[in-house]
Amino acid sequence: MPLIESLHAREILDSRGNPTLEVKVTLSGGVTGIASCPSGASTGTFEARELRDDDASRYRGKGVLHAVANVNGRLAASLHGQRVDNQRELDALLNFLDGTPTKAHLGANATLAVSLACARAAAQYHHIPLYLYLGGSNAHVLPVPMFNVVNGGAHAKGGTDVQEYKIIPIGAPTFSEALRYGSEIYHVLGDVLISRGYGSSIGDEGGYVPGVTSNEEVLTLLMEAIELAGYAAGTDVAIGVDPAANAFRHGEEYLLRLDSQTLSSEELISYWTGWLDRYPIISLEDPLADDDWAGFASMTKSLGDRVQIVGDDLFVTNPAFIRRGIEEKCCNCALIKPNQIGTMTETLDAAAIALHAGYACMVSHRSGETLDTGIADLAVALNCGQIKAGSPIRGERVAKYNRLLEIEHELGETAKYAGSSAFRPTTEIDAR
Repeated sequence: MPLIESLHAREILDSRGNPTLEVKVTLSGGVTGIASCPSGASTGTFEARELRDDDASRYRGKGVLHAVANVNGRLAASLHGQRVDNQRELDALLNFLDGTPTKAHLGANATLAVSLACARAAAQYHHIPLYLYLGGSNAHVLPVPMFNVVNGGAHAKGGTDVQEYKIIPIGAPTFSEALRYGSEIYHVLGDVLISRGYGSSIGDEGGYVPGVTSNEEVLTLLMEAIELAGYAAGTDVAIGVDPAANAFRHGEEYLLRLDSQTLSSEELISYWTGWLDRYPIISLEDPLADDDWAGFASMTKSLGDRVQIVGDDLFVTNPAFIRRGIEEKCCNCALIKPNQIGTMTETLDAAAIALHAGYACMVSHRSGETLDTGIADLAVALNCGQIKAGSPIRGERVAKYNRLLEIEHELGETAKYAGSSAFRPTTEIDAR
């Protein structure tokens, strides 16, 4: 029987040079599992809370020694002797020990690292990869990568109002070919930006930060790069946009600084509709603020049959918010970020609720990442067909893509690349 012998956490740095924590769980037979927790810059109001020290003398207050102490103290004592291969019971215990709906006591950064490390240890004990442990023997779908090739918003100071512009290789025959498409287009885009005098600075997620004069200008540059790389826009490669509208919501209006426009919710929906009319955009993430439920319902009704509308800050990987979205017919896709909810069980439950309702799911990284590749396995475990992990550069991003290459190789002929079938702008239940 695989029992937990010890837990040990330590403070490490994420991709932005800020502290996070890594947890190692050791089982009675010596098997180990290691996991670390990412951190977001653009966060939803209702996300689970990461625990920071607020000690200005260390890391400008961003240290996580209190979260580390929670793991090495109370959690290590409480989980000692527990079975590691009952994920639901372990995560229920973590929630009980925290005692708050947002993990505010122990910290979601602590609980998620423990939860994922335990899942890894259990998978190691049973001699199976993490995606099979989390998803079962039917886990075989390689996700379409959403490459964030231009960064703005909270991920790039001085950039566009829109936070992410993504290229999506829907026409690739395999994941490995999709990765090649993305890498080639990324580098061509860099050449275009340099040749036009836009500069080549890089944002948090590895995307370029060009000195454009409007938010839409980026889309014309993406179209050019896709074509110059030898691909057909809309057929081989589509476009995705994550406005992260919370960042430019002011009162009841939305202020697009770069375009010198102040828009109501309905006017902003019309703004996005214009983009859909002019460009092959198949995914819009957080196009409105996270308290604009009426706006999301209106947008889903008018545009939900032609584009994927993704709830990130709106849903925060929380089963309760996803259920509300389903009831109020808001969005047709849920973003899945494990650290928004704080345990693997709750993450899997959130995705299951969305998928059962006919919503698509997109597994996602955070802007402050680590080399942990858990979300790659999670995307395959869910067979959800979509992942965003940043640009095809920077070690913390490429680690996820390289892990998916490894999974593709492991699955061999049983591997299926999701391709365009992963994007189904509908809220009708379908068979999976």
